[in-house]
Parts: sequence; C-alpha cells; structure tokens
Amino acid sequence: MILRNIFIFVYLFITVLLFATFEATLELWFAFFGNAVLLTFITYYHIFIEKSYSPFLSAYIVFSFLFFLVAPVTQANILAPLENGIFDHYFPYKEHLFLKANGLVAIFHTSFFLFYVGTKGYIRKKKVLYQPLEPNVIRSFRNILLIILISIIIIPISFSFIIEELARPEYIPSSFSPGAQLIQKKILFIIPLAGIVLCKYVFDRKAISTQTWIINLVLTGILLLLLLYFKNPLVEKRNALGPIYLLLLFLFFPRLFNSNVKMSLTLFVIMIVFFPLAQIITHSDYGISEMLENPSLFSNVIDKGSLSKGFMSLNYDAFCNMGIVIEIVEEDGLFYGFQLLSALLFFIPRSIWEGKPDSSGIIVGDHLIEKYDYYFANLSNPVVAEGYMNFGLLGVVFMAFILAISIVFFLTWLNSSDYLKKAVAFYFAMHMLFLLRGDFTNGYSYFIGTLIGLYVIPKMIINLSNFIFEQKVWVSKKS
Repeated sequence: MILRNIFIFVYLFITVLLFATFEATLELWFAFFGNAVLLTFITYYHIFIEKSYSPFLSAYIVFSFLFFLVAPVTQANILAPLENGIFDHYFPYKEHLFLKANGLVAIFHTSFFLFYVGTKGYIRKKKVLYQPLEPNVIRSFRNILLIILISIIIIPISFSFIIEELARPEYIPSSFSPGAQLIQKKILFIIPLAGIVLCKYVFDRKAISTQTWIINLVLTGILLLLLLYFKNPLVEKRNALGPIYLLLLFLFFPRLFNSNVKMSLTLFVIMIVFFPLAQIITHSDYGISEMLENPSLFSNVIDKGSLSKGFMSLNYDAFCNMGIVIEIVEEDGLFYGFQLLSALLFFIPRSIWEGKPDSSGIIVGDHLIEKYDYYFANLSNPVVAEGYMNFGLLGVVFMAFILAISIVFFLTWLNSSDYLKKAVAFYFAMHMLFLLRGDFTNGYSYFIGTLIGLYVIPKMIINLSNFIFEQKVWVSKKS
C-alpha cells in the first residue's frame, strides 16, 4: 500500500505541476485536463482496484501520460506564444488540430477502457489448462542444445549483415531489403532468447540436481552471449532492445515486476523521468563531466529550457502527428482500410505488389515534404491516428477494441504455465510502448517477427525433436 501511495502521489504531483504551469487558451487547457482526468481514473483502477497482474495496462498508462499529456502540453507551452511556432518537422502549431487530437484521444481512452474491462471479465471466467513445456529435463536440454546449434549456424549466415549494421550510421539506408532486415533482426536474432526462456524453465523445476543446475547455468551463459552478439546497442535501436532486456529481468528477477504498481513505477521512471532528464545532456551547453563536477549547472540547463526543448524533438512527435493526420483526412478523405493492408500484408514485397499502400508514417512524412518542405518521409503515427485515418471516429473505436482484446488474449498467455507463452506476452506488453507510438505497420510487423522467433520456431524445434527422438525410441523398442 505504501508503494501504491508513493506512486499515485508522484503521478498526481507531476500532473498538477504540468497544468499549473500550462499557459494556454481555456479550451485547450480543459481539453488536456479532461484527458488527464480520464487517464487518472484508468491509473487509479489499475493500481488500486485491478486484481490481476497486467503489465499491458501499465505500459498503456505510461505511454499515454508521456506522449498524450506531458509532451504535447510542453510543446503547446513553447509554441503557442510564438507568432509562427513550428515543430522540428516544420509543421506549424495549430491549436484547432490540438483540440481535435484531444477529442480523438478521449474517445480512444474511453473505448479502450470499457472494452478492456468488459472483455477481461468475460474471458477470465474461462478456465484454460496449459501443459508445461517439457516434463523431462533431458528433453529440455536437448531442445536447448538444438536452439544453440541453430543460433551458431545463424552467425555466419548473418555475418555480412551484422558487419554492415556495425559500420552503418543510422541516417544511411541499409543495403538489405526491408524483408531481409525483418527476417534477420526480428526472427533469427531473437531465437537465442527462446533458449534462455527454456533454461529458466529448467531452473524453476523442483528438486533439480546440482549437476543439472550447473549444466543449465553454462547453457544459459552461452545463450546470453549469443543474444548479446545479435542484440546489442551497436546493431539494434534502443526501442527494440528495451523489451528484450526487460523480459530478461522479468524472467530472472520477477519480484521487480510482480505487481501493477511495481511495473508502472518502473516504466514511469524509465520513460517519464530517465529519458527526459537524459535529454538535458544532449540539449545543453555543458558536457557531462562539467555537470557532474558542478551539479549547479543542472539548474542552469533547466532555466534555459533545455528540458522542455527535448520534448520538441521527433522522439515526442506522436500527438502532433495526429494533427497532421487530421489535416490529411480533411484534405484527401479517409482511406477506408486500404492503408491498413500495408501492415496486415507486410510480408508481401513491393516487387510483387507494386500498388502496395505506404505505411501511415510515410504518408505523414510525404505530406510534410509536399506542403512544408520537410526532408524525411518515415515518421511515427500513433494507433489512435491510424484508426482515424482509415475509418474516422469509428476507426478510433475499432483500434481501441483491437488493442483491448489483444491485451486480454495475451493476459491468458501471461498466466499460463507455458514459459514461451509467458515470455511472448510480457514482450508484447513492453513492445506496446513502440506499437502505440506507431506507425502500426512497423509495430505490427516487428511483433509478428518476434512472435515467430520467440514462439513459433522454438515450438517447431521442440515438436520436431520430440517426434524424431521418440520415433527412434519406439523403433528400437520394437526391434
């Protein structure tokens, strides 16, 4: 209860401070305040009322607080007083678009919460029995060794890709096709993580021998080295590494995240305290060594508005881009689901489907290039705007429904005894921070790739291995 009270106090303190310093027209102030009240209600439910463990709702709350409240309120505070205030991607600040975007967010919050509570209560009544991954330790080791072998085989296959990723600056496009990147980064490179999950299952078995524990520890170490080779900050973006490393903490240090308040507090500190404060360094006139030697420089940086300016970067453009989508729809009309095909049929290459629609992030970027002389065409676009772009207000409700039932489905996986399902479910919860920010095509395809590498392929390995070896045993017994 103490931790809950601390969290809600910090949450409310930041909220009150945010609105106490928010200088805006009365309409805009109340628009943001209304959404803050909605989100606070959802937060209270999650922390004090919800009985089941749901890292999904924790991620939803933290994302919404940062990208739909803190960032846009700060942006409005900076740009509204200016005569010609513009964002980093040259889009001009327009209050009427901020008001409409708040309306879309309010519809999404309300719809999502009602669908989430309603469907969760229905599905929870159904009792689903899950069998453990592998009751036999020898079989578990056999499957783990096969995953290690496959991971080692992937090293020479992907060597040229890894070398290019190490040398390639982020602004230079990869020489590999998007499909090749997806297969390697999101499917093949994630396979060692599945082996680690199987090792954790062995560790959690009751009354294992010391010899078994040592062997399993060695196998875990090998898999961790393989995972670090494939998934490290030199070859992968931080938004892709975060869910993986948080999943490892969830597996081996579950007490860190075993309640809604712990999960919410962890994500709150990482996303709303750590990342914005880190931008003080990147947007300041002082080096890190100077600031450490003279902590008073931190206050100088804040006084100069460096913390606020950090929210003007493209890292926090989600809310603003909703305004761009509203403008696109006003000018060009709705897409009626055609644009969503770029996500649902992401696996079809453009060389085969020449008329394949662009992802919504590219559509937003192209609009900025055409009308505001911007130079970059692949931007974020939150799920809220994705629904509005395709089906208007009904699309916003529809995307809220899809998100809610997806979360409820993965809640059943999180509560199962199948460790691979638990791992996929927790990964999805952390991936939601990227999925909600968008665009949907990238968020959806990246998760499907991870689902294949973390669950589908390992399950195929387990089933095929059991079939082959059990057939051999049966044949030897028969002879």
